[in-house]
Amino acid sequence: MTCAHISKLEELQPPRLSQSVHREECTQCFDNQDSDDGIDVCLKCFNGGCLDKSRHHALTHVQKSGHSFTLNVKRKPKYVPSPQRGNSEEPPAKMTKLAIAEEREEDRFEHVTVVKCWACDSQNGSEIPNATQNPKIKALVDGVMQSLSSARQSEVKAWEEEITPCEHTLMLEQFSSGPIQASGLAHCNSCDLKENLWLCLTCGSLGCGRQQFGGIGGNGHGLAHYEASGHAVSVKLGTITPEGGADIYCYKCNDAKEDPDLAAHLASFGINVQTLKKTEKSMTELQIEQNLTYDFSLTGDDGKALEPVFGPGLTGLANLGNSCYMASVLQTIFSIPAFQKRYYTSGLQSHVMSCTVELPADCVECQMRKVADGLLSGRYSHPAPSNVPYTKDKDRLQHESPTPVFQTGIKPTGFKVLIGKGHEEFATMKQQDSEEFFTHLITALRRDGQKYKERSSEDATTVFSYATEQRLQCTTCKKVRYRTDTSDVVSVAVPAKEKGKTEEGKTLYEDVHLTTCIDSLLGDEALEYACPECKSNVIAVKQHKFSSLPDVLVVHAKKFQLVNWVPAKLDIPVILPDDDTLVFTEAQIGKGLQEGEVELPNDAAAAPSLPEFNAAAMAQLEAMGFPAIRCQKALLATGNSDPEAAMEWLFSHMEDPDIDDPIQPASQSGGGQSAPEPDEGQIAMLADMGFTHAQARKALKETGGNAERAVEWLFNHPDDSGEETASAPTTSEANASPAPLPGRTDTPARYKLIAFVSHKGPSVHSGHYVAHIRKSGMEEDVEGDWVLFNDEKVVKADAESVKDLKKLAYLYFFVRV
Repeated sequence: MTCAHISKLEELQPPRLSQSVHREECTQCFDNQDSDDGIDVCLKCFNGGCLDKSRHHALTHVQKSGHSFTLNVKRKPKYVPSPQRGNSEEPPAKMTKLAIAEEREEDRFEHVTVVKCWACDSQNGSEIPNATQNPKIKALVDGVMQSLSSARQSEVKAWEEEITPCEHTLMLEQFSSGPIQASGLAHCNSCDLKENLWLCLTCGSLGCGRQQFGGIGGNGHGLAHYEASGHAVSVKLGTITPEGGADIYCYKCNDAKEDPDLAAHLASFGINVQTLKKTEKSMTELQIEQNLTYDFSLTGDDGKALEPVFGPGLTGLANLGNSCYMASVLQTIFSIPAFQKRYYTSGLQSHVMSCTVELPADCVECQMRKVADGLLSGRYSHPAPSNVPYTKDKDRLQHESPTPVFQTGIKPTGFKVLIGKGHEEFATMKQQDSEEFFTHLITALRRDGQKYKERSSEDATTVFSYATEQRLQCTTCKKVRYRTDTSDVVSVAVPAKEKGKTEEGKTLYEDVHLTTCIDSLLGDEALEYACPECKSNVIAVKQHKFSSLPDVLVVHAKKFQLVNWVPAKLDIPVILPDDDTLVFTEAQIGKGLQEGEVELPNDAAAAPSLPEFNAAAMAQLEAMGFPAIRCQKALLATGNSDPEAAMEWLFSHMEDPDIDDPIQPASQSGGGQSAPEPDEGQIAMLADMGFTHAQARKALKETGGNAERAVEWLFNHPDDSGEETASAPTTSEANASPAPLPGRTDTPARYKLIAFVSHKGPSVHSGHYVAHIRKSGMEEDVEGDWVLFNDEKVVKADAESVKDLKKLAYLYFFVRV
């Protein structure tokens, strides 16, 4: 049958290099090209849709967009003969060097493609026979299949954004020292190591690197050379490729960097990059390997393998390279009923039809619902294909299959790209802090809810919100001041008290009770204060209490020690109550100004000023043609850091009658215009360096949200307590009702531990995160059944390991019961 609409198909253009092509997976669920029906890729906008009869996201896209042509893509694994299968061919010769070559998809899989017209068949799409015999259609199909998939494109972009040149690579001076020895003969100048060698790009000195994960030796002689000579830039010899890629490290920046002129710099030492092969793993590959294999034991105390579990709510998340921080947070929040109701049981299919965002891949709501469906439906929770069949019979599992069969896990690539978009850290493939990601995710969800109010039924993030009360009293005049702040995470400092060392030299720390940490947070603190009543510096007492308590209490255990201004994580055991329950009483809840208390007067109003606007964001917005005054207002309204959020604000406020009016500083505006509230993630980062929440908050507000300048401000104002003063309220403000507090104020409030995120590694930016989630035993004072989510591996947790890992957890999630 000939398609009557083929002339319209011929008008379509292949994807441009910058376009995302979703040919691997549906953008609204995790059905993919490996499923029986494959994926339909829209040949107009290149959205990917599944063909499942109950969801049929391909049909939905056709109906909403009016795009009539799709390419159905199915991927099948190729049969590769092996000697075990009777193949008589000789095995390949043993490799004498490690040459890492990219494994091409076409070598492992074959693709079956079919061009379809939905105008001919509006329900299933009609196959267009011999479509690719038409040169224009063949070029279109080839363009789709040869383009980088959206997942790979975003991954490549993230890696590329991560490593940049620095002034030391760009301004490198070289002193010729003659050619170095050929690979295999060269060795460290200070020892006999011939691997893990770093070449100083200034003088040609060869030094071994530091010892690395995986048994890679090193005595740190490359670092010693830098300390003696000051030559900052070195390249790891075994990682150099003919394309000029390599591991380059700048000791002055203390980070991996890029050298745009690497080929010319290497030529000074007789090295021709065109003749080289990559023979050693890069630092990135070693880091990923370390994260994927970090020692979170999957065996019980008896040495037997932990039992994999499958079903709804038991789906793993495949590691995307360094994404365990994200996986642990997603598994945890989607175990909370409010998030399950908001993004899974409430209007899952109705949103698909009502979504106003052009492409589902660009819609936060769509991607949250996709992840919720993937984790909670159970459709993707099944054993990975294996020669050893999985059985739930424990005895057979242990005797017949000593290696349990785990899941492959769903890949939240689209979600990671969208949530991290525009963020200088979460847009990269670097390992991140799970607490910072949790805070960033909550902020992104709230911003999305404000932008698309018509789609928001209930804000699930409110379950984390609570308020704190700060009371400041002058010890001389006895007058007081109260301030209320809202937050989503209770960050508690965990004191480090050494009690000895192991035989290997590892420091051991004394146990600390979590209730003690919380009590310390709510304690009194004496500080020097410029009292506006006494007109002099006095001693004041500051006290914190909760103004309200959340439905879900998130506790962040800060176990850090600053080493060269870099937070190093300490393994301090934190002891929870025996029944995993926290109880808050009326004594821990603040009541505000009490009868008989007199408020401190407001300080004299400071000279009004505007914050310093983010220069990069301003330049980006002004380059798009927006007037400076509008750019400044947009940045003030959106946190002064994200140009994309500011641009969205601009588009939604173009018609405001006062859009071009001068900005009134906070002290002149009568409350109509105020500096943006600092990001809680930035506040937490500064608090980790030893500053109080109030000091960090004020420093960020004083510097327009610039974290680096905030640190400088804090060191220049060591006596500033962070206490802020407000200008006198206007009549309308004085008569206005105070904003309702988030959470609840009734006591006693009893909380039960439902999940915790653990971390192993020397720093929050390396190592590995996993989540333990309680699946039963909530109401009883028992351990219940715990499940360990270790990326794609989902197993029944061993009771003893749960007790041990609870002590070393990084984030605790308690639900009010």
